[in-house]
Amino acid sequence: MAEKKVRVIDVNMGVFEMNDRIADEVRAINKANGVFMVNMMASPGSGKTTTLLRTIDELGDEYRIGVMEADIDASVDAEKMAAAGVRSIQIHTGGECCMDAAMTKAALDEFKTDDLDLLFMENVGNLVCTAEQDTGASVNVEILSIPEGDDKPLKYPLMFTVCQAVLVNKIDTRKFFKFDDEAFVERVHALNPDAEIFFISSKTGEGFDQWTNWIRRKIAENK
Repeated sequence: MAEKKVRVIDVNMGVFEMNDRIADEVRAINKANGVFMVNMMASPGSGKTTTLLRTIDELGDEYRIGVMEADIDASVDAEKMAAAGVRSIQIHTGGECCMDAAMTKAALDEFKTDDLDLLFMENVGNLVCTAEQDTGASVNVEILSIPEGDDKPLKYPLMFTVCQAVLVNKIDTRKFFKFDDEAFVERVHALNPDAEIFFISSKTGEGFDQWTNWIRRKIAENK
């Protein structure tokens, strides 16, 4: 039997190289327009929308704010934003489990964000592929809730590696769920020593001053 030859093609290009190039374009566009973009990532049920609404309520008098709501196929969150008087746009990812840079750039073109100071992206709810795609955001923020447990950095290390801030939400539920704050902080900082960690309650507002002050500081640094 004749020996079969294997043809090898070296494309010399990373899987995410094209996405990363577009992400850099998005950052450059936002920087030129004076827009600070925050990519909010979390698993379903962590309280992303509630956290976002309270954050906007606390910062709304200082900044012109917009929201891009990303979902596989729904408009519930965008409707909540609109009902609260927040300028928003709904993005359907067409079955994709997260936003990528090309989708973000297309949404920016449609949304016309050059008159905004602060833009939040509420990404699709999951802790896997959202961490893999650079959207072109100025910063990445992960929201975790107390009921989800303190072991998430062990299970989803990439998410905590790519985020500049981590919000631990629903601290008002501590009496019902076991959560080791110290262990969680150690696990996050083992992956990402520079990550800022804020313990908050989007229900009561506890801890929000530290979180919103961090955003103010980052916006000032971005100018």
